[in-house]
Amino acid sequence: MVLPKAEDIVDVVIGKPGPISDIKICRQTLNKFKINQTFSGDKAYIGETQITTPHKRTKNGELTENQIEENKALSSNRIFVEHLIRIVKVFKVVQERFRLHKNRYKSVLLTVCGLVRLRISSLILEVTKSCTSGEIIDVRMNHSFMSKLDLVSSNPY
Repeated sequence: MVLPKAEDIVDVVIGKPGPISDIKICRQTLNKFKINQTFSGDKAYIGETQITTPHKRTKNGELTENQIEENKALSSNRIFVEHLIRIVKVFKVVQERFRLHKNRYKSVLLTVCGLVRLRISSLILEVTKSCTSGEIIDVRMNHSFMSKLDLVSSNPY
């Protein structure tokens, strides 16, 4: 899950081995959020009350002009999410079959998401150097996640 305009990664759901569909994982995860919280999703999530999805063409039918415009508006908001997914998949360990021990999968995936957050500048590392020698003393993680989340709380997407 990401903030609108793909400003930051909010939540990462680690899948389990075996064939589990995205919608089942979504239903298990939605209980973390308030009932009135809305999300934006693709056609796989049609029927979920909390998720805004595009209109699907019926069999042997066409979409109305209004439905086409709504789909365009929704996809123009979702394109940022798709771009962020592409950035995560640049790391082949996420895209391909994981060949290490299954206990390491979570830490590897979260590390990749941390590197992506660093790349999109939502994660800022403050480096403290020694005044005398110039050696690195400390590296602290700093991010403005809460301020972005406060600004977005009134936005329905």
